[in-house]
Amino acid sequence: VQLQASGGGLVQAGGSLTLSCVASGRISSINEMGWYRQAPGKQRELVADITSGGSTKYADSVKGRFTISRDNAKSTVYLQMNSLKPEDTAVYYCNVDIGSFGIPYWGKGTQVTVSS
Repeated sequence: VQLQASGGGLVQAGGSLTLSCVASGRISSINEMGWYRQAPGKQRELVADITSGGSTKYADSVKGRFTISRDNAKSTVYLQMNSLKPEDTAVYYCNVDIGSFGIPYWGKGTQVTVSS
């Protein structure tokens, strides 16, 4: 299984970006899909995740600004990020739980930089 994330970049504060992560390979079923981020000198933290049924969870710091969604037919998870702040600067990683045992897979990460 491979995860390919894209959509990161440099944006000014207040701007928007959309991240995408596509899962490919031997996939029986996809359970939770999520986005994490890691800023320099900080631990990796959950940004948002979405269950196979569509239930979502967000970090308090991004509620109201970020929206996670998924396209099961495309094995893809998205993260729409609006009203970006400099403190959103980090490497963003997608995480997907696959199969009946929920084995987690990680993408390589995509850099998001928000300038003030």
